[in-house]
Amino acid sequence: MDKVAVVGAGLIGRAWAMVFARAGLSVALWDKMEGVADRAMGLIEASLADLHAAGLVTEAPATILARIAPAATLADCVAGAIHVQENGPERVEPKRDLFAELDRLCPPAVVLASSTSGIPASEFTGNLAGRGRCLVAHPVNPPYLVPLVELVGAPWTDPTVVTRTRALMERVGQVPVTAFKETRGFVLNRLQAALVAEAFRMVRDGVMSAEDVDACVKDGLGLRWAFMGPFETIDLNAPGGVADYAGRFGPLMAAITEEQTPFDWDADTVGRVAEERRAALPVEGIEGRSAWRDRRLMALVAHKRGQPV
Repeated sequence: MDKVAVVGAGLIGRAWAMVFARAGLSVALWDKMEGVADRAMGLIEASLADLHAAGLVTEAPATILARIAPAATLADCVAGAIHVQENGPERVEPKRDLFAELDRLCPPAVVLASSTSGIPASEFTGNLAGRGRCLVAHPVNPPYLVPLVELVGAPWTDPTVVTRTRALMERVGQVPVTAFKETRGFVLNRLQAALVAEAFRMVRDGVMSAEDVDACVKDGLGLRWAFMGPFETIDLNAPGGVADYAGRFGPLMAAITEEQTPFDWDADTVGRVAEERRAALPVEGIEGRSAWRDRRLMALVAHKRGQPV
């Protein structure tokens, strides 16, 4: 049984452990904070039970859980692993130190991947002897339900490392996409940033309430985007496809984007949106609503699995 090392046992690390274990791999889970990896096992067990109830895993949760084991030390965690998935703090210095230690501990053939949401691998792997085996494998939260993984190498990442990581992600049921070069925030977050910035602008400029902006996505764009991307969407929205769409709507879309100046996340606008959200959902309700979100995602994933592509 191939072994994967998951470094960091927070929300994303726990999710990665489930992804690898449900695919039949052995998983070692380590966190530098004492007791965190052990406590993570109970949370993983509960999530696996939810997945089983939703029909998204057919094996008994206990069988999958048995493939995951907390490790006492980082060295124990990575020993014998074919792949390391790092989930440490979103700061350059801790990642630089951790990857230096991983590079020292792991044989040259082991891939070192980071789950970072926006720090390019070039910022924390440049001085490593084994920098060619390092890359970003950025998941979407929570990765055991949302399968997309962005693979982003540094300029020095060996192309075969990207190929091997893509094959591993496909093997464990994820949907890998490969970036040809590094960008700030990678691709998924850049797409999300554009939409979120425009949503804030609509509230800032008094065009629409936060609740109704959310409705535009969840009851509008999001219904299509659950099973097709923006290019396929516009391809189907004109009789002649993308070129026809550009001819019909390109000038309108260009005029709109000319109006979309950068949004600086000013405190007043953020405060207005936060006030609306807290009126709709008190802070103490966020955890329960997040669990509701995950159950809805489970139902959506189960539905998509039964549909033709």
